[in-house]
Amino acid sequence: ESLTSGEKVGSMQSQTTVKTGSTEDGRPVFEVSAQGAGTLCGAEVTSMASYVAKMQADGSLYGKRPNAGVVMAADGVATFRATGAGSFTADGGTSFRGVAYFQSQAPSLSALNGKAIVYSWEVDAAGVAAWELWEVV
Repeated sequence: ESLTSGEKVGSMQSQTTVKTGSTEDGRPVFEVSAQGAGTLCGAEVTSMASYVAKMQADGSLYGKRPNAGVVMAADGVATFRATGAGSFTADGGTSFRGVAYFQSQAPSLSALNGKAIVYSWEVDAAGVAAWELWEVV
């Protein structure tokens, strides 16, 4: 199911690891690393990223990948930054929705340049994440 009327541009599976970082206003800050693989713009890719998820006063989560995460294809790399809003799930995972911005000189990934890509990021209790991406139109 699509989050927008846009075209689905990617789907990746990742393994995540979580550690607690500092606290902010007495609420935990989680540091998450993710490494995985899938497809992006029809190309087989691998990905590596880390992000910070901060618990908000209402218990929801705000996540951000302020610097460059990396997606690697056979013909080059793309970097990305992202933000998202989320929550813990009943099964012990997390669920986020947000926007990612990619930059690449790789021919297979350059169609993402200058576009807002919306995503869903679903992490199960075992730390397995599904990242689904759509182009906003």
